[in-house]
Amino acid sequence: MRLIQQVPDVAAYLAADEVIDHDHPLVRETAARLGHAGGDAYAYAEAAFTFVRDTVPHSADTGDPRVTWRASDVLRERTGSCFAKAHALTALLRARAVPAALCYQRLADDDGTSPVLHGLVAVRLPGREGAGWHRQDPRGNKPGVDARFSVDGERLAWTVRPKCNEMDYPVLYPAPHPVVLNALRSAVDRPHLWRTLPSAL
Repeated sequence: MRLIQQVPDVAAYLAADEVIDHDHPLVRETAARLGHAGGDAYAYAEAAFTFVRDTVPHSADTGDPRVTWRASDVLRERTGSCFAKAHALTALLRARAVPAALCYQRLADDDGTSPVLHGLVAVRLPGREGAGWHRQDPRGNKPGVDARFSVDGERLAWTVRPKCNEMDYPVLYPAPHPVVLNALRSAVDRPHLWRTLPSAL
């Protein structure tokens, strides 16, 4: 699938805002700690991905009722949905000048019903073979889910099944899609969020 930047200027994918608040001290401190070992953008991007995937539990996996959406809050509270974890990873990448975008899948039950959006991150890596945008899924692994950082073929939590009404959205967004952000901000707790998650962009 060809990934499409919503904004042509790659600088948009380095910006800070209310959600991707990579100017926040906690985000900066975490990024500095992850980058302390040195290495290039590839090594840092993998370290940031692994950190978010493995140290910020997915709220549905743990039963945590809290809803987080701002990147710094996700890192402080150490909980979040796939969208929240994508926001945290995006902020950590941008904090070290690695362009990062938000992107989405539509997933569904085996019979194609109950579609729901799923949040991913695309990272743009420079230089050598494998340069360009690469989608990553930091939602967190569990039995049946084995997402990995990869620039050599995608290793996402789920591969979409068109016959089940699933799809990959090709657009790379510099900020959370409004329908996703509105759902996160409006939710009083995770059960409420689960009832109001958008089913499509």
